[in-house]
Amino acid sequence: MLRTEGLCARYSLLQALFDVSIAVAPGEIVALIGSNGAGKSTLFRSIVGTVCVEKHSVLLEDKAIGGASERWQLKRGIALVPEGRRLFPSLSVLENLLLAARNGRRGAWSVERLFEELPILGSIAARPATALSGGQQQLVAIGRALAANPSYVLCDEVSLGLSPLAVNEVYALLGKVKSAGAGIIIVEQNVSRALSESDRFYCLQKGRVVLEGRSAEADRASVAQAYFGV
Repeated sequence: MLRTEGLCARYSLLQALFDVSIAVAPGEIVALIGSNGAGKSTLFRSIVGTVCVEKHSVLLEDKAIGGASERWQLKRGIALVPEGRRLFPSLSVLENLLLAARNGRRGAWSVERLFEELPILGSIAARPATALSGGQQQLVAIGRALAANPSYVLCDEVSLGLSPLAVNEVYALLGKVKSAGAGIIIVEQNVSRALSESDRFYCLQKGRVVLEGRSAEADRASVAQAYFGV
């Protein structure tokens, strides 16, 4: 299990997260919802090592790993699909995937398997990664994370700016990742979709967890109240 325990995060003098405790188990999808500025992306950055936090505030299989670098967290099996995808514009789709594979771990998600699961990636493998549609870029970004063979995948703004068809393709892929045993945390602005695609959810407001529960049992009025902080 990957979890945070009383995690606090700061940007210089500004505290962005306050005692945040969340968890995701293998083979589970957890939704992280909240308005802009609630702290969702900061939480992801804190887990993967972009933002420095206390060692015992991030735990992987009960081992304290907080504060380690992004490279070390990737080696431990934690991969981030960042908001905006951040693909390497000078590299092709194939080169983006191969670079991730070299920096990750050995496992079932080879580049060849990615092409089998997502034939569209094979058809655009030679194209520059940023010369693609938004949906294609998001599939490449998720594929790049999978090429590192993570045990846990953090997907920030998983469907932002995508067409309904592209959103369906992205979630179909995440369903396969879940079935293969990985734990997934998604940040999703479409609350209804987030709840329908996840097993559990956490709602953040001003850097704090204000509501959590099983997605299938979520009371939509309570979620809306927590989301907007009213």
